[in-house]
Amino acid sequence: MQETWTLPLPHSEKPTSDDLKQVLKENQMELGIFLSYYFNKEGAHSEKVDLASEINFKDEISGDFELEFDLIHYNACLAIHDQKLDQMKITFEIENYKLNLKGPYWPEREMDEI
Repeated sequence: MQETWTLPLPHSEKPTSDDLKQVLKENQMELGIFLSYYFNKEGAHSEKVDLASEINFKDEISGDFELEFDLIHYNACLAIHDQKLDQMKITFEIENYKLNLKGPYWPEREMDEI
């Protein structure tokens, strides 16, 4: 499984690190939804997403950064309410005034043979 997400960028010739930081800050709730897809099977979701590292540009249109977030496991029936701080490395690519985010690849377990 590898999740992707797209965020709109302001129309500028060449987005800077500060432009990307601003977009990530403005879309904190959407980033929480994006990261929650990784933990959905565990019954968890992510909140309070924030940039945990500097934005590293590999070239003018791509690079990576780390996001920091609260990972929350909640189940009222089982009286579970755990919260921990977690991080995830995200790669990005800029095209047509859009910031395309790609999370890490997590292989999924196939069905066991009988």
